[in-house]
Amino acid sequence: MREAARLLKDQYICLYVDLQEAFNAPDTIARLGVATYQHKSLRGKVADMFSNVLASIAKTVDKVSIFDVGIHLRSGLNDGNWSEKGDELLAILAGGEKPVLLMFDEIPIMVNRMLKGQDYIITPERRRDVDEFMSWLRRNSIEHQGKIRMVLSGSIGFEPVLHQAGLSATLNTFHPFELRPWERAVAVGCLQSLSDEYGIKFADGAEDEMIEMLGCCIPDHVEMFFSHVRDRCCRNDRQEFLKREVAEVYREEMLGTRGHAELTHYEERLKMVLGLELFPLALEMLSEAAITGCLSREALEALQSDFPFQHCTCAEAETEILRVLEHDGYLRATSRGYVFVSHLVRDWCKKRYSLFFTPVLERRRKS
Repeated sequence: MREAARLLKDQYICLYVDLQEAFNAPDTIARLGVATYQHKSLRGKVADMFSNVLASIAKTVDKVSIFDVGIHLRSGLNDGNWSEKGDELLAILAGGEKPVLLMFDEIPIMVNRMLKGQDYIITPERRRDVDEFMSWLRRNSIEHQGKIRMVLSGSIGFEPVLHQAGLSATLNTFHPFELRPWERAVAVGCLQSLSDEYGIKFADGAEDEMIEMLGCCIPDHVEMFFSHVRDRCCRNDRQEFLKREVAEVYREEMLGTRGHAELTHYEERLKMVLGLELFPLALEMLSEAAITGCLSREALEALQSDFPFQHCTCAEAETEILRVLEHDGYLRATSRGYVFVSHLVRDWCKKRYSLFFTPVLERRRKS
């Protein structure tokens, strides 16, 4: 998103608002205020708007940092005034000399946190708060159409989060845009460009073998693979990387300790979206798909007797989990059942869970 802002800076006032650590609507408006304050042509208007809290900084410190501004803006926001202050900020942006590209990054994580809290439970009060926030966002996207273009992005799917609370309709003014994995040719081109930059020579079609091992060309995974290749070349003090070395780097590095650290966020984000009740069943389904190669209809039916739920049937829970797993790119449906999209994520799950896991149909035959 920062790269998009760089490319479009002559056409738009580009504001990047990172909501990774935000918990609620007032946090979001405070971060929007900081992003707006950082733009020189808008700073004075933001200072006037929050004069009561920003004036106190000027009296107590000689040099005001953005961190100080953020703390003081947040202190002036609460559940009763965030909507009004947010409207004022967006009116300031809409009145600027150029149209505004407003990028809310990781907004699904913020909304998910707002909706479920630390106990992962959707309560009527939390649902109401999210409905109010999303309705505010929707209203302003309509009111300032043509002046402000909003981009909502995140590392987890937004619609599945809102669907869990019956609030999918609040997204109907936004057009979904899926950032798909790279095509094979693009991924190979990336590896070749990186190898040229760092003076590494791929021999015997090693770069093609790397892509074959990944199965799905997620940009982060392609770049991570090259990083391990480069480290290996540096350790061995040679700049040639052979095709026969690919499997070893994949097994020992991509699926090793460093790779583990990079990939555990998949599990953490899944727990965040599904909550404590559905998460164990989701892990069981992913383990089944990784270890047997396919999460079959028969396996799904067999699992239903193992997971009792308070507020839904196991079949309904499986449907919700599969909705998230498909939407966020873990699994895809085939005629046999569900299989992993990424070989890397599949192999990581297989290595992580296979030692103590017995496929469900095998367990049934033994019992």
